[in-house]
Parts: sequence; structure tokens; C-alpha cells
Amino acid sequence: MTQSFLDELRWRGLLHQTTANEELEQHLATGSRVGYCGFDPTADSLTIGHLLPIRLLMMWQRAGHKPIAVIGGGTGMIGDPSGKDAERTLQSLERIEANIVGQRRVFDRLLDASGERGAKVLNNYDWLSKLGYLDMLRDVGKHFSVNAMIQKDSVRERLNNREQGISYTEFSYMLLQAYDFLHLKRHHGCSVQMAGSDQYGNIVAGIDLIRRKLQDSDDRSAFGITNPLVTKKDGKKIGKTEKGAIWLTADRTSPYAFYQFWINTEDGDVENYLKWFTFLDQTTIAGLVTDHQAAPEKREAQRVLAKHMTELIHGADALSAVETATQAMFSGEVKSLPEDMLKQVIADVPNSEHDKAALEGEGIAVVDLLATTTLATSKREARQFLSTGAVAVNGDKVNEDARLTTRDLLYGHTILLRRGKKLRHATVWK
Repeated sequence: MTQSFLDELRWRGLLHQTTANEELEQHLATGSRVGYCGFDPTADSLTIGHLLPIRLLMMWQRAGHKPIAVIGGGTGMIGDPSGKDAERTLQSLERIEANIVGQRRVFDRLLDASGERGAKVLNNYDWLSKLGYLDMLRDVGKHFSVNAMIQKDSVRERLNNREQGISYTEFSYMLLQAYDFLHLKRHHGCSVQMAGSDQYGNIVAGIDLIRRKLQDSDDRSAFGITNPLVTKKDGKKIGKTEKGAIWLTADRTSPYAFYQFWINTEDGDVENYLKWFTFLDQTTIAGLVTDHQAAPEKREAQRVLAKHMTELIHGADALSAVETATQAMFSGEVKSLPEDMLKQVIADVPNSEHDKAALEGEGIAVVDLLATTTLATSKREARQFLSTGAVAVNGDKVNEDARLTTRDLLYGHTILLRRGKKLRHATVWK
């Protein structure tokens, strides 16, 4: 069981550090264990950046262990200083609670809660809110050395920044996270914490607290596993686009936009993405990579990646609808798109709003409209594109004399323009 979990992390490039390596191997090999990852409720959904810790929990469960996702309703009131160069803006309890409800949608969909090893989703506000200040200082704080705490990278960098500094509130975050691990050990038998490599110091603090507080217990076993903070080949963060973050719920990022994100993966990133984000096995991924290297223009690896991820996050029905829409956009058969999918397409391509009155009577010349979009910089350029047959309206090619009226509106509000094979612009008429 141990080898199947840790070795899978290794070949996927998702294993960065472990504590007590040999002891951890033995610990996992001798039974079903409980492990957890923590999540900060800073928004009412989660992004692709959160997929890696969720993937760790899913792989953990598939390896025969029990996962716990801890949403930081308590720690979220403070904010982790890790990776931040300034103090966080404190959120209200009501906002945090709403964010937790939103994030639970993702965990409930991706983690299996059934059976003896069913996943649990917990809110650390439930136990942190019951801690008294004096109890925290007496029972937890006395086990932490300030000298050691200020050596932590996130603290040291903020201390060296005279303009920002770090508040006592954020400085105390490490104690609360360590207490989380202790609480989960005591009440849920949790012995492994998993997180990104920037959390290694917090994990070790929790392990040390467990060993100090449970020194008379028969079971003080506690371990840490971290994954590397992965980036694209160019060093940029994954899931950050010009339009913003890619979210894991349809109300934030539509299934169509989600699919397009993966289908547009750069050639240099597709192998890593297949390893990091999918559940495809090593042999299947190796075959896809070999085929991709032989014929990258077919983008088969990207298509498999996009299909796998969209079905995982949004389901088979959403994948089918998205694939139909993608084919319609490619072939030009956009008139067949259902209205809800058309709206997803509009949100994913450059778009602009226009006065529907311009379409009354004889309507508006395509050359005039084209010059107001991202497809042409002037009427002269628009005429040039039209004269060469490079422009299509709702999938049909038009010439330089074409005019648009209300009859060209899709569902009474949209006209889709295309230049060449890939450049598109949606005009919305109100």
C-alpha cells in the first residue's frame, strides 16, 4: 500500500519532502491511515491551484487510506502569512462561512464519503473557536520557541520588511495549524499531514507538538508529506490566465472555458499536466507523450487531458456538451449551439456590446462592425479581410458588401464573427 501511494507521487513528480522517510514507509505499509490537507476559505470556490492537494487526498483514498479535508474556518479568520508580502485583509465570519459552503461543493464531488475509508470535510472553527486564550498560551504556546518561529521564511521576510512587518495575529498562525494536527490526531486518529512544500515548517511544528503533548501515549506517530510548488515550463503559475483564475465550479468558470484552458495547454507543459492532474496510468501517459512528440500538430495529448479534466470536475454530460460546442465552433455550425452553451462561448472569446437599434431597417455593414471589434483595426483592414473571404458571420462566410440585421441575431441577442480559423469575436446586442 505504501509503495503504491508514495511511488505514484514520485513518478508523477508530486513528491517533494517527507518526514522520517523509513518510518513513514513502514507506517503506511502496516495499515490504513488517516491523512489530511488544509484549505483556506478565501473565496467561495477553489481553483486549479487547489487541485494538487485535492489530488493528494484522492490518491490517498485510492491507496486504501482515509482522507480528511480541513477547511480553515478558524485559521481563515487570521490568514496564513506564507507567500504573502503584506498583511491579509481580515474577512468577516459570515463571509468565511459562505466561502466554506461554496468550497464544500468541490470536496463533495471529488472525494468519496462512503464506506469505512470515506472522506471527511471538517471546519477547524469547530474546535479552534472553543479554545480559550489562556489555554492556548499555556497548553500550546509554551511548546514553541520564538527564536525558531522567526526563522521561518514567511516570518523572516516580513520582519525584514520595515514597511509591512508582521502582526502578532499572523505570527500566531503556526500555533493554530499545529494545534489542528494535534486535534485531528486526538479525535480522528490522523497521523499524516499533506501540503505544499511552503508548509513544511508548519507541518514539522505540528508533529513536534503532537510528540510533546502525547508523550505518555502509546501512539505519537505523526508524519508529513509535501508536494513541490509546481509551475509551467516558463515559470508562471498554473491556472492563471489573462481573464483570471480557472475555478473548479461552473458558476466561476464555465465548463466550456474550463475545457478550453486544458485544450490550449502548451506542448512543453502537457506531459507534466497529464502526470500532475489526471488519473491516467504511467503506461497510458507514456504512450500519449510518445504520440504527441511524433505528431504535436494533432494535439491528441491536449484533447485527452481536456476530456479527462472536464469530466472529472464537471461530469460526463457537461463534457459531451462542451465537445459538441467545440466542434461547432471549429466547423462553423454555431447556429446549432443551445443558448446556454452560446453564453459560455461568449464569455470565453473577446466580446463587445452594441445597440440593437443599429440592426433595424437595412442594418449595419459588416465592414463597419468588424472595425469595432478585435478582428480588424480599421475599415480598410476589414475590407481586406472580407475581400479574401476570411470573415464568417455565425459560421457563414460573407463578402465586403454584407450587412447585418436583426434576422442575424442568435437567440435575439448575439452575432458571432470569425476571422480565419481561430480568431473570434462575439457581439452582443441590447
